[in-house]
Amino acid sequence: MALSPDSSAPSFLRPAVLVTGGATRIGAAIVRRFAAAGWHTVIHYRSSSSAAEALAAELPSAETIGFDLADDDAALAAVTALAARTPGWRCLVNSASVFDYDSVTGLDPATSRSAMQINALAPARLAQAFIALTAGQASVRSVVNVTDMKIENTNPDFFSYTMSKHALAATIGMLAKGNAVSNVGVYGIAPGAILASHDQREEETEISHRLNLLGRKTGADEIADAALFLASGALASGQSLFIDSGQHLMDQPRDVIWLAREEQAQGGTA
Repeated sequence: MALSPDSSAPSFLRPAVLVTGGATRIGAAIVRRFAAAGWHTVIHYRSSSSAAEALAAELPSAETIGFDLADDDAALAAVTALAARTPGWRCLVNSASVFDYDSVTGLDPATSRSAMQINALAPARLAQAFIALTAGQASVRSVVNVTDMKIENTNPDFFSYTMSKHALAATIGMLAKGNAVSNVGVYGIAPGAILASHDQREEETEISHRLNLLGRKTGADEIADAALFLASGALASGQSLFIDSGQHLMDQPRDVIWLAREEQAQGGTA
């Protein structure tokens, strides 16, 4: 069962969660779910300061924290300061990500460096820092890395992005085994297609996001529920949950953005 803190408690008595990329999209859904469960939420942003502040203003106990995941020193300094002032910091959710296109026949070096830095290196270093900085806590602590169902259902599109998510997924087991004697669990969430992305129109998601075994759209709320569940430490460290309506069990030759467009071009569902 997930933790159920006292919703009336002041922020310093609540368990705290830092959600990277928490100002928008799936990150914001995760923030709202933890807040509803009584957690103090720390909403990370890089450039979405207005969205972060607006979200924080909606919640009973929240703050914002701005830093660029491309700047290692700034990121580590920010979380070090957070740990010093937040004794109840119990969970880190690495949700921030870049999703830029390059192809299997033409890796773009700049795209690749950005993907590996933001999607793999930065969350790995934040996880290490969180584990070290909160080592004195007696309570259960959790790291939740948001990967992608592409780590099982691989296709040639978004080459560098997919490579970076494979790298992030590899850290989960390593961090879990390397911290097996501590009271910290390291987990993964592998979403399928959830929100409109890349150059996709919202109406296109009605086709592309149903290209899974259940033929249904997976909601951001389902990702948020999974994150809160993992924060409880109810699963053995090192495990990942695929929240994708079975998409990772399929063998799709391309990203669903293009599969849906091909279906439309062939006279399929409009």
